[in-house]
Amino acid sequence: MLFCNKPHLPQAMTHYEIIGQNLAALREKRGLSQEEAASYLGVSRPVISYYETAQREIPLLHLEKLGDLFGVEVADLMLEPQSLEQQASIAFAFRTDGLTTSDLQGIADFQKIVKNYLKMKSISNEEEQGNRV
Repeated sequence: MLFCNKPHLPQAMTHYEIIGQNLAALREKRGLSQEEAASYLGVSRPVISYYETAQREIPLLHLEKLGDLFGVEVADLMLEPQSLEQQASIAFAFRTDGLTTSDLQGIADFQKIVKNYLKMKSISNEEEQGNRV
């Protein structure tokens, strides 16, 4: 009888695991607790834990709101963690002590404006370069 001794290869992470790790890393980098993130989304704290550990699928609306809060696109949340760090290079520092849900909403709204501005600027630059050719 022959036994095959193949080395154990690590399994690739699922999309949910990648998104969960990215959400946890961004939340921690911004100094937010799971409780604060949950309050912002209008869910209980364990739901955030389920999202971060890939135990539950994250609704698109929640991904959009968290992307706005953290200043990244929803698609960026699906990048491998190393790539996300490069994409999330524009971050705004803010104190997290005593932030209310409306404070977080204001931060998310501002982040969304900045993301849209940067998209428009990028499109404008591409059009200018295309007109030069």
